[in-house]
Amino acid sequence: MPSVMKTLLLNPPSFDNFDGGASSRWPATREIASFWYPVWLTYPAGMLPGSRLLDAPPHGVTAAETIQIARDYEFLVLFTSTVGFSSDVKLVRKMKQVKPDLKVAFVGPHVQVLPAQSLLATSDLDFVVRGEFDHAVVEYAQGKPLSEIGNVSYRDANGRIVHNPARPLLHTEGLDSLPFAVDTYQRDLTVSKYNVPFLLHPFVSFYTARGCPAQCTFCLWPQTLSGHGWRTRSPENVAEEFRMVPKLFPHVKEVFFDDDTFNIRKDRAMAIAKLLKPVGFPWSCTSRVHGDYESLKAMADGGCRLLIVGFESSDPKILKNIKKGATVEQGRAFVKNCKQVGIVVHGDFIIGLPGETPESIERTIEFAKELDCETIQVSMAHAYPGTELYNWARDRGFLASEAAADEAGHQLPHLEYPTLGREEMMAAVNRFYDSYYFRPRVVWRILRNALWDAHERKRLYGEAVSFLKLRSERWRWARKTIDSGPPRSSLISVPEIKPAPTVRVESESQSA
Repeated sequence: MPSVMKTLLLNPPSFDNFDGGASSRWPATREIASFWYPVWLTYPAGMLPGSRLLDAPPHGVTAAETIQIARDYEFLVLFTSTVGFSSDVKLVRKMKQVKPDLKVAFVGPHVQVLPAQSLLATSDLDFVVRGEFDHAVVEYAQGKPLSEIGNVSYRDANGRIVHNPARPLLHTEGLDSLPFAVDTYQRDLTVSKYNVPFLLHPFVSFYTARGCPAQCTFCLWPQTLSGHGWRTRSPENVAEEFRMVPKLFPHVKEVFFDDDTFNIRKDRAMAIAKLLKPVGFPWSCTSRVHGDYESLKAMADGGCRLLIVGFESSDPKILKNIKKGATVEQGRAFVKNCKQVGIVVHGDFIIGLPGETPESIERTIEFAKELDCETIQVSMAHAYPGTELYNWARDRGFLASEAAADEAGHQLPHLEYPTLGREEMMAAVNRFYDSYYFRPRVVWRILRNALWDAHERKRLYGEAVSFLKLRSERWRWARKTIDSGPPRSSLISVPEIKPAPTVRVESESQSA
């Protein structure tokens, strides 16, 4: 049997509290430390004997420690992000100084969108994988030549960038055949290190599907890594992995299905809920506002505790501009149904989407109060390369030239409109949070939940301190960046990087 390269799959260290790759859809340093599981990396890790999945940020593994760990491996697969790419390049340079023969592949949305530019950024990068990388990196570790591996981009002997044909996307049979993420968690990770404020702690998360048919212009993953084609695992396969969680991790309090959207199809959501009900273990998931009362009731009966829902805005024009495919009225009805069946909602809202004005922000704040979700997240609009929003903003001069994150990895406003400045967006995010959470009914709700649970009480206190401290730091960084940047009248679009000479190997069976 041929030997397999000893492989390190890495979610790299960079900024403090930076949740920037692997499975984070919104790469940033958080006001409250939040770490999502590196689900994408678990699949090749489970297929490669002798491999290790190193998730450095939540485990507190430093860059120096990571470099030393990498000395014991032949092949490095690093999940990078737009915000963390420069830091990751510097880290790999130091790794190769210590181990010159280390082979390095970058994966993730950033290198998928900019494969040639990523390869040109450093000679230390041997190849990148565009899109799904599960089998591509496994095939390389097993000795298959780069020229024969689908989805790979690399430099040939003449220094030209070669883009191999895309490989077919994985559908039910292929997804069901992948190893379970929870097996790799047990082998390589400490689950208590993962924290998301609105989920029970500790929790475990994995995917039941890939892709999302929704066309939201700002959403990174469906436009890059996972695609718009919704591809599912069978309900039986999902239930089998779910049943393993309380056995492998008796102290875990819930499972989170980290799909782009879990309940796109009513019959599948209800079928999974029916299979999970006998387990008697709580779970949460993502959702759009299209779920009806019947499906929500079935999910609640099956153990569903919480739904993450993107409302984004209360302005119909903004929802149309971003192709949300949902209405304010649907949002109201959805939350009402969730409350009736006993499912709590975590609502996501975004400040600074196309069409935003000071007036529309205030209407969205009032809308959020009306919905009265259990918890909320308020983000500034960010246009990542590869998204329709990025192209739209760049072409109209609304994309400022400064980076979308500060030196500590905190997100900064990098969109600006004639009707709304960056400083106004920053202030609106803080005002949104304050206006929402410092209402007596919400304060009492939070305190009531903490009174009866010492663990949650301790976590709540730590999160409050962290939030106030880091929010103040981010505000100072934002003011500094905005004050030193160009005036609004001189905003420019991000310059295009001139492409390198490339060779694209065509294939009759090429898939997107």
